[in-house]
Amino acid sequence: MDRMWRFLVVLREDLEAARRRDPAARSLVEVALGYPGVHALWAYRVTHRMWREPGLRLAARLLSQATRAATGIEIHPGAQIGRRLFIDHGMGIVIGETAVVGDDVVLFHGATLGGRSMRRGKRHPTLGDNVVVGAGAKILGPVWIGDGAQIGANAVVVKDVPAHAVAVGVPAVIRTRSVASPAVDLVEDPAIYI
Repeated sequence: MDRMWRFLVVLREDLEAARRRDPAARSLVEVALGYPGVHALWAYRVTHRMWREPGLRLAARLLSQATRAATGIEIHPGAQIGRRLFIDHGMGIVIGETAVVGDDVVLFHGATLGGRSMRRGKRHPTLGDNVVVGAGAKILGPVWIGDGAQIGANAVVVKDVPAHAVAVGVPAVIRTRSVASPAVDLVEDPAIYI
């Protein structure tokens, strides 16, 4: 019973994170019924539990692919995702098998947390807490994105990004922002910090 209660708390946090971060969200009911990012995240939470059981891995992959077909968001069941992830719009998002996503992260549509090699082992990025990844951004390989970092729209990141920095361009160039910059919850355009 305690396990179920904790699971329901996490689902509620997912709803509240979307409502808090999206100014267009009017109610938790609207978010629960009409946000594909939330649907994909909830399906991921189920498939990730299945993935931890070797006999359920095929079923987990099949369910994750059905979710991808329904939402346009592909999250591998083996990825590790923290709490309160918000996927805005979501279409085209890819999160690879060895990706690690911290708490309170925002991913905009078209973002990819992908690999650069076909070898086994850690091949996808690790995102710290409070990271914002802009629309169309690609973070490739086993790179580290520090807490509070922002990745600009359409950036291609192939090197580590320090905490509280902004990465923009192709390939991404690291910019720093002042300590007095606004909180990540505001999700402002990273270009203003350059």
